[in-house]
Amino acid sequence: MRVDQISRERATDDEDRVSRHLRTFWLAAGGSPAFLESCSFSGAGELVSAFRVTDMAAAAIGAAGTSVAELLHASAGTLPAVQVDRRMASLWFGTSLRPQGWTMPPQWDPVAGNYRARDRWIRLHTNAPHHRLAALSVLGCAADAESVAQAVSRWDAGALEEAIVERGGCAAAMYSAQEWAGHPQGQAVATEPLLHVHPATDAVAHAWRPSSDRPLRGIRVLDLTRILAGPVATRFLAGLGAEVLRIDPYGWEEPGTVPEVVLGKRCARLNLKDAADLDTLRQLLRCADIVVHGYRSDALARLGLDAAQRRELNPALIDVSLDAYGWTGAWRFRRGFDSLIQMSTGIAEAGMRVTGSDEPVNLPVQAIDHATGYLMATAAIRGLTTRMTQGVGTEVRASLARTAAVLQLRPEPMSEVVELAADGQRDRADHVELTSWGPASRLRPPLQIDDAPLRWFYPARALGAYEPGWLSSNDDL
Repeated sequence: MRVDQISRERATDDEDRVSRHLRTFWLAAGGSPAFLESCSFSGAGELVSAFRVTDMAAAAIGAAGTSVAELLHASAGTLPAVQVDRRMASLWFGTSLRPQGWTMPPQWDPVAGNYRARDRWIRLHTNAPHHRLAALSVLGCAADAESVAQAVSRWDAGALEEAIVERGGCAAAMYSAQEWAGHPQGQAVATEPLLHVHPATDAVAHAWRPSSDRPLRGIRVLDLTRILAGPVATRFLAGLGAEVLRIDPYGWEEPGTVPEVVLGKRCARLNLKDAADLDTLRQLLRCADIVVHGYRSDALARLGLDAAQRRELNPALIDVSLDAYGWTGAWRFRRGFDSLIQMSTGIAEAGMRVTGSDEPVNLPVQAIDHATGYLMATAAIRGLTTRMTQGVGTEVRASLARTAAVLQLRPEPMSEVVELAADGQRDRADHVELTSWGPASRLRPPLQIDDAPLRWFYPARALGAYEPGWLSSNDDL
């Protein structure tokens, strides 16, 4: 068989797999199969992994692009073409920012990582100071990896996980996929849909219509999210022209990820324990079109802003929320992050087993976070279409643990995988982005929508760089 024929057959297989993934994501968001024909895929290469990470990346971004095509079709009657570059999608699932003359802070705290307990591996997530303090207070050791490793080795993983979680920290014992399937929380997550999508029942009047070149111009997005899925969702919405206002508490920082994910946003601070600041948040909610939040599902309720109260404040709201370990089961309020989900659900164990490693093997990028972020963006844009055509708001719920179940283990040997080449100048946008940390370039977008290119009005700015209020007009975004 000729080499070029083999390449064509592999390309066809790649597109077939991605198309199946796209269909899963799109139907989960409530989309009609008729719109799937608008999306196509190009490019070659795959991230090296025991799992089909590139397929997931391309399909998730494709679903978000398809939601834009549906929105424009509902408004103007024409269906724009959507194209996803597999290679660029893979790179954006890593980092899109390329600093010029400065370096990004480390993504991980020195204590964060995988450790061997008496019976199995466990991962500690200690990037936030209070999470690190919780883990160290349980372990009773110094804040360095060697001391932590010695302390962890004296614990059973499950007992240590529970002790850290009870102290307000974040940890996850490593399970196999089979063990997770038999775990009470794994069983709970398995019964949930990939996305919970519930249109509201009360009719609302709303005159907004999308612009053909900047589909979300005039849309206000209240961003109450942190690392990493939620910020990915709102970054995408900003690239389509939405006004995105991110709110963080005073003192909160994410130095290893903020320059990557605040592109196109204005970032402000509020102290939600202060009555005046909490009232400011309520006013922002009243005027928002979309709210995206990644707080634990009980956190906003304690502030008097549960889903019903948010709907009462703003009946037209598209309300998109994220939970780590699902919306049912005993762990529905548990703190969680992508790397912890990989440990709990069997992804890290499968990577270890398939590669023959003697320690957990995580995905090459935080694919669960990124894929969930694009799913949330898909659902938010579909919510705008529903509001425009049916006159109702929408409530959407996603979870990292449920997204993880979509990731497919690679059946063929790893040696057949072609690693993506390092990005060069041809992969980067032409202009320099003047961030709060220094000049940088961005990778060119992985998604092309006819006559509606992704572009961001604001460069990445530090948290708290703006005041907590909506612009009088966002026509220029």
